[in-house]
Amino acid sequence: MSDTKFGGFIATMVGPKRRWRQYQARVRQLPPNYRAAVEATQRHMMHFVPTDADSDASRFEDLAALFEQAAANGTPIREVVGPDPVKFAEAFVHNYSDGGYVPARARKQLTEAIERAAGEGSGK
Repeated sequence: MSDTKFGGFIATMVGPKRRWRQYQARVRQLPPNYRAAVEATQRHMMHFVPTDADSDASRFEDLAALFEQAAANGTPIREVVGPDPVKFAEAFVHNYSDGGYVPARARKQLTEAIERAAGEGSGK
């Protein structure tokens, strides 16, 4: 493998990992309820097939930015995700890819996690 190809390979492998770690660090800085909402949305978004690494990384970075802004402004979680967190997450993902199949169980888990993060009861 030539140095140019090897350098491109390394950039392809390391770049997304670095971006992922940076994204996770940003999420850890959020207030606990916003962090819980992002993590629940993130888990749901993992069911979608990324079109490419850059698009996938951008999707998560933009999710973090959205919740960082909401936390900074004191915007309630429900104002961010609306009444249906599944529709929110799936619409968010479709801006970045063609999506994928999401099992009903994953949809229920997201809905319950957002209810807990928004302080809306037990989530059961």
